[in-house]
Amino acid sequence: MSKRVLIPFRHAVKLKPYVDAVVAAGLEAIPGDVARPVSLAGADALLLMGGTDVNPARYHETAHPETDEPDDVRDGIELELIDQALARDFPLLAICRGLQILNVYHGGTLVQHLPSAAKHAAEAMDKGAPVHEIEIEPETLLSGIAGSSRWQVNSRHHQAADRIGNALEITARDTSDGVIEALERRDKRFVLAVQWHPEDQAIASGEQRRLFERFACAI
Repeated sequence: MSKRVLIPFRHAVKLKPYVDAVVAAGLEAIPGDVARPVSLAGADALLLMGGTDVNPARYHETAHPETDEPDDVRDGIELELIDQALARDFPLLAICRGLQILNVYHGGTLVQHLPSAAKHAAEAMDKGAPVHEIEIEPETLLSGIAGSSRWQVNSRHHQAADRIGNALEITARDTSDGVIEALERRDKRFVLAVQWHPEDQAIASGEQRRLFERFACAI
């Protein structure tokens, strides 16, 4: 029986790299359009993808001028899916916006616009091209996947985790400016959130594909 991963989305055009990455890891993708109700029924795991900024009202702040217009429907659906996935101890992989909304779910806050935003939002012809280095904390889920204390990652974001939510721990930072690049929960089977976009690297890079393969092994 195939292992099935729910991927909630707003824009179908952004889905393909995520679907390709989970399929490469031997999983079946179940896209869930947030224009309609989305459920974990029939799924074995949850993947949260990138996208629009989380509404700052969700963490009791007013919007910065650079913050996107909110998508409250998507926020609400993803927060409920996180709640259900954690309650069932489903493996959860969160990418970019996914890391941010996972932190907000746990009571954390976000930096709404990074001073080094131009660096972290670097756009290249090859979206999988490495942009900066991260340092990974030892004896963490991510360090076990990486097999190294440092990784070169791509980058496409202008926000980041600020105050870290309850039960989460920081497991990677940018080596030059300290921006938080990964969060984990050790008390769950598999909860890993990364700020970069491994889905854009997973097909060409066996190194980044290991994130999805380890996610698959947890199901």
